[in-house]
Amino acid sequence: MFRNVQRGANMAQRIYRRREVESVTGLSRSTIYDLMSKGLFPRPVKLTGKAVGWPEKAVTQWLNSREQTAA
Repeated sequence: MFRNVQRGANMAQRIYRRREVESVTGLSRSTIYDLMSKGLFPRPVKLTGKAVGWPEKAVTQWLNSREQTAA
């Protein structure tokens, strides 16, 4: 009746919209897009024709890499 599914493997990943990315990182919109243009910040994924979002994992990894650089 129940399939043996590994927990977490099939769960949807959280997607941050731009305002959430700004809040989580403390960066302004212009800084986020400037860093993206330089290849220093993760690029968003397309959600619809007009909407984009950043995978939580990509933003978290970027934040963690900044902490390691600062240490």
